[in-house]
Amino acid sequence: MTLQYPTIADCVGNTPLVRLQRLPGETSNTLLLKLEGNNPAGSVKDRPALSMITRAELRGQIHVGDTLIEATSGNTGIALAMAAAIKGYKMILIMPDNSSAERKAAMTAYGAELILVSQEEGMEGARDLAQRMEAEGRGKVLDQFANGDNPEAHYTTTGPEIWRQTQGSITHFVSSMGTTGTIMGVSRYLKEQSESVQIVGLQPMEGAAIPGIRRWPQEYLPKIYQADRVDRIVDMAQSEAEDITRRLAREEGIFCGVSSGGAVAAMLRLSKELENAVIVAIICDRGDRYLSTGIFDAPN
Repeated sequence: MTLQYPTIADCVGNTPLVRLQRLPGETSNTLLLKLEGNNPAGSVKDRPALSMITRAELRGQIHVGDTLIEATSGNTGIALAMAAAIKGYKMILIMPDNSSAERKAAMTAYGAELILVSQEEGMEGARDLAQRMEAEGRGKVLDQFANGDNPEAHYTTTGPEIWRQTQGSITHFVSSMGTTGTIMGVSRYLKEQSESVQIVGLQPMEGAAIPGIRRWPQEYLPKIYQADRVDRIVDMAQSEAEDITRRLAREEGIFCGVSSGGAVAAMLRLSKELENAVIVAIICDRGDRYLSTGIFDAPN
């Protein structure tokens, strides 16, 4: 009998769900974190990255050896660089130049070509450049912001995992919103299981800068976003998100990025309003992606 060993692609998903122990304080609620940093390329974006490439292949839209282009603030780019390396594509990634050094280095480590736009141009400028490059015939844009294969990955994997891991007891789901793929796909699945599950999205307050999530101008709002799939939106201050990010590492041993800290901050706020609830938040990635930013250097 020949043993069938998994490939690295087979290791995407099925991430742990763990309980917060100290930060919630005395409460009747159960606060759970989905550790997406345990994916092979280190973030929740491994799921849609692999999904977008695999499903485009199945439809005959791309073929091995093609050049793929994507605008990214970091995690999707790293995940796409990994997926392109697995499957044999050239990857061009466009991102704002204020993204962390670790993110840039991870992308190039997987063999991707990196193009930087200015901080002022931001993700909007990166998205515009990607579209211009595709129009010039320089490659195929997967477009995580408008690609249904992004939320579909979470509808078919993340949502079912959470439902199974909580044995159907989840009452609230909290997720930071960037492309909105995670919250769209998970909301669709959970609401099909129980309409009473509350979906809570997180966005930065006006003027706040939280890596990986955005308060989108209306003209750049992701096309995959459906407002009726989110029951409540929480505006998060950068300082609060950063504080909880540090406390997660120091008090819970959970090392993650600031968007995840923001999600947990929103979860803790929510917990104060509830009793006997089961709240699940997405921990998008790992904290080692942010060490050079100095976020963990600040005192408690």
